[in-house]
Amino acid sequence: MRTNNGEPTAQNPLRLRVVTYNIHKSRGLDSRTSPARIISVLEPLDADILCLQEVVNAPAARPAARGRSIYDQAGEISRAFPHHHAQFGANRPLHGGTYGNLTLSRLPIRSWHNHDLTSRREERGALQTDIELGPHLLHLFNVHLGTGLYERRRQARVLLGEKVLAHPELRPPRLVVGDLNEWTRGLTTRLLRNTFQTFRPRHTLRVPATFPGLLPLVTLDHCYYEPPLKLLESQLVRTPTALVASDHLPLIADFTIGL
Repeated sequence: MRTNNGEPTAQNPLRLRVVTYNIHKSRGLDSRTSPARIISVLEPLDADILCLQEVVNAPAARPAARGRSIYDQAGEISRAFPHHHAQFGANRPLHGGTYGNLTLSRLPIRSWHNHDLTSRREERGALQTDIELGPHLLHLFNVHLGTGLYERRRQARVLLGEKVLAHPELRPPRLVVGDLNEWTRGLTTRLLRNTFQTFRPRHTLRVPATFPGLLPLVTLDHCYYEPPLKLLESQLVRTPTALVASDHLPLIADFTIGL
């Protein structure tokens, strides 16, 4: 969290950079698994908050298994950002560890909860972290929804329901980011747009799509927010490394926060 100069005021608001990135178990389009390569994509972005999906958390993985998906990716990525607080939301067992979403925050995390969004098929979740943001408490939801249409509709209703985003104790601002697996205006998009603001990312080459990484055709990765968050700009990371490190591209959203 940064200010243009000194303490935050109405003329000098807080600034927040958020990145969402589905890292595909650190497996790139060249079939090589490399958490170090994912880290090299993320480090130059100087993000206050990193929301990662498809992360393997396997601290007991054997060294002989490295080079494959069996790897403590959550641990290695977290250690690369020592000034960020880390929280992992496990959605299912994998390779002797777990698999899910990882949130890293430069700002203090007051509390967290991993919401189960599973609907018959593969286990899915929404990792909620409540982050201290100046005078505000930011309710951040790092989300990964299913690939099936009807599966995603059921998940959207749970996500927007009173147990998650519409919980009566939540107050603005809320921020929802992640891989929603929706590239058309389906039920998830309609429900979220009824409550939140969003944007069509402005990116280099006028290409707003985030998937697949090397030749993106559709946008699966999204960001929904509400006041006092105000969008400054968005960026799609299209460095040579990012184009092959995962099958998704990282999405950056820069905000100011009203006081």
